[in-house]
Amino acid sequence: MAMPASESLTLPVLGMSCAACQHHVEEALRATSGVESARVDLMAHNANVVFDPSVAAPEALVEAIRAAGYDAVLPRAGESGAQSETDSSTTKSEQKAWATIAAGIVAMLLAMPLSSDMGALDRMFMQFLPWLYAVPPEFLRWLLLGLTAFMMIWAGRGIYASAARGLRHGTTNMNTLVSLGTGVAFAYSAFATIWPTSGRLVYFDAVLLILGFLLLGKTLETRAKRQALAALDSLSRLRPVTARRIRAGVEAVVPLAEVQLGDSVLVLPGERFPVDAEIREGRTTVDESMLTGESTPLSREPGGRVLAGSLNYDGAVVCQAKSLGETTVLAQITRMVEQAQSSRAPMERLADRASSIFVPVVLSLAALTFVVWLVAAHSLQLALANTVAVLVIACPCAMGLAVPAALTVAVGRGAQLGVLFKGGEALERLAHLDAIVLDKTGTLTVGHPVLAAIRPLGGYQETELLRMAAAAEERSNHPLAHAIVDFARGRGLTWQPAKNAQVLPGRGVTAEVEDRDCMIGNEALFREVFTSLPDGVTPPKPGFTRLWMALNGRMAGAFDARDTLRPDAASAIASLRQAGLRILMLTGDTAAAAAPIADQAGIAEVEAGLDPAAKLARIRSLQQEGLRVAMVGDGINDAAALAQADAGIAMGSGADLAQEAGDVLLLRAKPSSIPAALDLARSTLRVMRENLLWAVGYNILGIPLAAGMLYPAFHILLSPWVAAAAMALSSVSVLSNSLRLRRWQPATLALGQTR
Repeated sequence: MAMPASESLTLPVLGMSCAACQHHVEEALRATSGVESARVDLMAHNANVVFDPSVAAPEALVEAIRAAGYDAVLPRAGESGAQSETDSSTTKSEQKAWATIAAGIVAMLLAMPLSSDMGALDRMFMQFLPWLYAVPPEFLRWLLLGLTAFMMIWAGRGIYASAARGLRHGTTNMNTLVSLGTGVAFAYSAFATIWPTSGRLVYFDAVLLILGFLLLGKTLETRAKRQALAALDSLSRLRPVTARRIRAGVEAVVPLAEVQLGDSVLVLPGERFPVDAEIREGRTTVDESMLTGESTPLSREPGGRVLAGSLNYDGAVVCQAKSLGETTVLAQITRMVEQAQSSRAPMERLADRASSIFVPVVLSLAALTFVVWLVAAHSLQLALANTVAVLVIACPCAMGLAVPAALTVAVGRGAQLGVLFKGGEALERLAHLDAIVLDKTGTLTVGHPVLAAIRPLGGYQETELLRMAAAAEERSNHPLAHAIVDFARGRGLTWQPAKNAQVLPGRGVTAEVEDRDCMIGNEALFREVFTSLPDGVTPPKPGFTRLWMALNGRMAGAFDARDTLRPDAASAIASLRQAGLRILMLTGDTAAAAAPIADQAGIAEVEAGLDPAAKLARIRSLQQEGLRVAMVGDGINDAAALAQADAGIAMGSGADLAQEAGDVLLLRAKPSSIPAALDLARSTLRVMRENLLWAVGYNILGIPLAAGMLYPAFHILLSPWVAAAAMALSSVSVLSNSLRLRRWQPATLALGQTR
C-alpha cells in the first residue's frame, strides 16, 4: 500500500508580536505528531506546515498553535492564508494609540502639581494654569488612577491578554516586557495614590505614554509590512474574476471558475486576459510589465501567446484558453514569490537564536537593574523607574524583522522587474559570487536560429532531407530543432509524425522517419558514431552552427543555422566584468560557431563542444579552485550545471516557468537581467546587514542607557516613556529601511560599487 503523500497548509496566526512569538509557534508545530516541517512568517503572520494527513489533521495544527498561547484559523477554500489585521482593525488600533498618547500628555500635565520639586517648567505652568495647582493633590491622584485604569483596559487589553496567554503556556514575548513594566509602574502608582506619603511619585503618565507609543509603533509596523507585501498583493489582483466566454457563437460573461480548457474568450481593449491563451482572431498589443518586467508593449497576432493578468491595449481579440487557475503563469509567479518571501535567509538564523533568549535575558537585566539601584541609591522610585525603562526599551521585534523585512521587499521588487528569487538562501548566494558561466544558445543569443543552408549528400534532395529532418526535430524543443521545423513549414512541407523519437540532451535527436532510422546532431555526436566526416562538404562560415544528418547509418547531409547575439548582451557582460566577476562561456556548439558570438559579447574565456556532463565537470573544477560560481542557462542540457553551481540562473519565459530551474528565474530572458539580479541581491544583503546592525546596536546601547549607565558621570536618566518611544521607533526604522528597496532600480553600471 502506498504511503500517503505529505500535504502543505498555510494557516493565519493571530497574536504574534515579535520574533519570540514566531519561535514559540514554530516549536509548537514541530512538536506535533505528523508535522514534517513548520515555517512561521512574522511578516505575513502565517505558518506554512508540511504534515502527514494520516497522522495530523489540520484541526490538530490549529490546536497546537492555540496551545502555545496564540490563535489560528483554517483558511477558507480558495485562500492560501489571511492577513492578521484588517483595515478596520488597523484604524481602530491607530485611534487607540493616539487617544492613549493624548491621555498620557494630559496625565503628564495633571501630574505636574504632584511633584515635590518646583522647577522652571512648574513655575511657567503655574502662571498659565493657576487653577490646576489649586486642585487638591488627592483628587488629581485618584483622577489619574481612574483615567489610567480605563485606558489600560480599553487600549491595552490585547497586550495584557497576549502576555497572560504566554505566561500560562510558559512562554514570553515583547508583550511580556511591556505588561510587566507598565504593570509594575501602575501598581506602584496606585499604591502611592491609595496610601499617599510625602515624596512618593506616580507614574501614570509613563504608563499611558508607554502603551500609546507601543500601539502607535504596532500600527506603523503593520502598515510598513503591508507595503512590503504590496508586490504580492498587486500580483493577486491582476487576474479578473469574470471572463467573456464564447460558446456556439454566443457570448456570455461568466465567473472565471467556469472557463474550461479550449474555451474561446473575448478580451476587449483595456481589459486584462483572464487565462493563459493563444490568440485566434484579431491583433493587439499587450502589457506584460507586471508579470515579466518587460515595459515595452508587445505585439500579438493570431497564434501569439498571451498571459493571464496581462493588459490588452488596443485590439479586441478572441483567444483560446490554454492554462487555467493555478496552472497559469501568473499563479505560478505568485506562488513562487509567496514561497520566496516566506523562506528563511541564512543571515536570519543568528537573529532567530538571539530572539529565542532575548526576553529572559532582558528580564534578568531588569531584575539586576532594580537590585543595583535599590542598593546603591536607596531609592525605590529610582530603582522602579529605571527597571521599567529597561523593560520597555528592549525590542526583540527589530531583530526578528531585520532580515525577513528586507527579503520580502526585495523578492517582491524582483518579481516586478521579472527576476524571481527562489528564497533567501538563493538571494544570499547570488550576492557572493566570484565567477559567472554562461551558455550560448538562448542565453547570450536570441535563441531563434535561422536555417541558412542545406547540404545534401549521397544523392538526397534538399526537400527530402528537410522533410525528414523536420519530422524528427518536431519532437525536440531545442532552438536548432525549431529552426529546421520553421524553415520546413515556411516552404509548405508536410510530413508523417516520427516514431520512437529520443532527444539526446546537448547532442541531437534520433527517430524513425518514413521507416528509416534518422539521426540528427552536432559534430561531437557524429564523430562518436562515424569514423570520419565527409571531406567534400563546404565548411560552415564563422558564427554558423552545423548539424549533421544520417539515414540508416549513412551520412545524408548537413544543415547550417545562424543565431544572433542579443542586443543587450555586450553591455551586460561589461557590467559583470566591472563587478569584478570572472566570465566564461560554455557551449555545446563548435568553436567556429561560438567564437564570433564570444567576440561580440566581449567574453575571452570560451570552451566549446561540451556536452552536459562536460559542463557539469567544468563547474565543479571552478568550485575546486575556491570560486563561488553562478551558471546561466536556458535548456535541458544546462540543468545539471544549474543544479551544481552555487547559484543557478535560468533564462526563462512563461512556457518554461513550471520547470523552476535554478535558484533565480529571469522572466525577461535578457542578459541585462543578470547584472540587475546580482545588483538587487547585493543591495538586499546590504540592507539586511544595516537592519541587523541597527537592531542589535539599538538594544546594546539602549538597555544600558535605560538602566542608568550615564547617571554616575552625567546624572542622566532615561524616562520610561522616552524608552517606550525609542522602542516603537526601532521596529519602524528597520521596516522603513527595508522599504527603500521598493524604489530600487537596476543600475548595472554601478554594480561594482555594491559589492
